[in-house]
Amino acid sequence: MLKGSIPALVTPFRNGALDLETLKKLVEWHIEQGSHGLAPVGTTGESPTLSHEEHETVIETVVKTVAGRIPVIAGAGSNNTAEAVRFVQFAKKVGADAALVVTPYYNKPTQRGLIAHYEALHDCADIPIVIYNIPPRSVIDMTPATMGELAKLPRIIGVKDATGDLARVSFQRMSCGKDFIQLSGEDATAHGFNAQGGTGCITVTGNVAPKLLSQMQEACLAGDYATALDIQDKVMPLHKAVFTEPGLAGVKYAMSRLDLCSDEVRLPLTTLTDETKALVDDGLRHAGLM
Repeated sequence: MLKGSIPALVTPFRNGALDLETLKKLVEWHIEQGSHGLAPVGTTGESPTLSHEEHETVIETVVKTVAGRIPVIAGAGSNNTAEAVRFVQFAKKVGADAALVVTPYYNKPTQRGLIAHYEALHDCADIPIVIYNIPPRSVIDMTPATMGELAKLPRIIGVKDATGDLARVSFQRMSCGKDFIQLSGEDATAHGFNAQGGTGCITVTGNVAPKLLSQMQEACLAGDYATALDIQDKVMPLHKAVFTEPGLAGVKYAMSRLDLCSDEVRLPLTTLTDETKALVDDGLRHAGLM
């Protein structure tokens, strides 16, 4: 089962190009730090500004470097169903453990359209699929009822829920069943998400604080919510600071402060303002990371 702390892996760049050597080092570091899985080429992996070839190169590099030690949930979403089919089939081809598929953005499909989209992806390759529901970015929201219909398909196994609505966890347990995997997509509410029935988080802050967030998730899985809350209190200022501007820019800056990778991002995103950098520095110090 997919569970625990699963960093939504950043894509490192150097002078505008993929920095694959740093990517490999990050994978090894995450495994050493106790991350329970990795999710490359999602929003935090800057999928919107990667070419198809770069997207596939990152997935293949991560899968090969991980070498089966922890699960890899490969980003495979698109608002073009045919393009998503390509990415899902590629994820299967190179040996990813699951595909993470965002609800189609910009097109604004109906719930019926969402079902058709995910049915096509389910049928195109023999690989587990995790729905990624993030209404603030995709505009549309997959309802618990629609998710319940999709959960009847054998290879649609769970959701990354970035609605920020903790009641959703219970509603989705009602519609999808208790075995349907629910992973938080929002760091700040991950503790409460688990208390409602979630089993982990696909985390942005986990890129820079993997050990702390792995420990928090392990405490939640053990039912020790008091210990988990102590850790959440320690990292909450960092969560807040990282998301002051787009989270991937925030966490890349934080990583640069720990010499993990550069803070380089691709336009239209930009590196952080000095004011936000100071907030991130304060968050790193509060978490005991700097």
